[in-house]
Amino acid sequence: MDSFSFNGDLSNLFSLYNYTYDYSTAMPDTAISSAPCRPDGSVLNKYLVVVIYCLVFILSVVGNGLVVLVVTSSHTNRSVTDVYLLNLAVADLLFALSLPLWAAYRAHEWVFGTVMCKAISVLQEANFYSGILLLACISVDRYLAIVYATRAATEKRHWVKFVCLGIWVFSVLLSLPVLLFREAFPSPSNGTVCYERIGGEDTAKWRVVLRVLPQTFGFALPLLVMLFCYGVTIHTLLQTKNAQKQRAMKVIFAVVLVFLICWLPYNITLVTDTLMRTRAIAETCERRNSIDTALSVTQVLGFAHSCINPIIYAFIGQKFRNSFLKILAQRGFISKDAVARYGHASYASTSGNTSTTL
Repeated sequence: MDSFSFNGDLSNLFSLYNYTYDYSTAMPDTAISSAPCRPDGSVLNKYLVVVIYCLVFILSVVGNGLVVLVVTSSHTNRSVTDVYLLNLAVADLLFALSLPLWAAYRAHEWVFGTVMCKAISVLQEANFYSGILLLACISVDRYLAIVYATRAATEKRHWVKFVCLGIWVFSVLLSLPVLLFREAFPSPSNGTVCYERIGGEDTAKWRVVLRVLPQTFGFALPLLVMLFCYGVTIHTLLQTKNAQKQRAMKVIFAVVLVFLICWLPYNITLVTDTLMRTRAIAETCERRNSIDTALSVTQVLGFAHSCINPIIYAFIGQKFRNSFLKILAQRGFISKDAVARYGHASYASTSGNTSTTL
């Protein structure tokens, strides 16, 4: 990939490619040619994206707020898995709070300055990395509890606090490139943008490095751990008749599956884009436009993930519904008869391995 001086060639870069900047990790094209590609008009309409983000914001704040309420209201029944899911809900909730700013950016330009650009970009990155790392930890916890039946090891809740703290720290570390290099700066044709600003002659190479390393340690490796643990766990469950564990695994499996459906296409598209930027695969105008469209579509899908987990808990997680109904009854919003009618007595269990979410 041809390197370029940021200050010297930025105006040429914008004028030739008219690249539409957004908050994705997609890189602007750095190769200067005599026949630049024109953007394909099939990219998602920006106002449709704004509406989607606003809807996701509302659903995520309400849904993840309920998850936090349900889990924190239960002090006796909280399991290790609940602690992980609580942290997952907090990560989604924090990210959701940034969606109105991203929606405004999509509709117009970046008007919130460099500090907010860095802050909410880190929220985006940390949300993604903490999400898959938390799901990987859940997979290990379920693997130990079901395959090896090491209940005592999985119930040491004081350890899970340190694990969650480590996940948050590691997620922020993986997000450091964004924190260090992302800035708000004016572009010749797209107004003020919020994007990585890397000076020097090796800009393009650094962009590739800063993309590949986090994807490897923050996505590929945790994904391999999840696939191994859940593969063995599901195989073990199919040979047992424990209905309670099977119901709990249905919820966890749904959470993991939805995460992969939402985020895997975006990461595959990023890998494809990286291969094209490094000339590992040939770049054509048609391929460039196809990848840009795929990045827009898959990023919307990934961001929508922040509101989906609470919906899974509500429709599949029987214990989550029971716990929520119990809270409503305790605060006088519904009668105890309604709890008996729509819920089940399973929430009353005080077993140390009982989850208030699953």
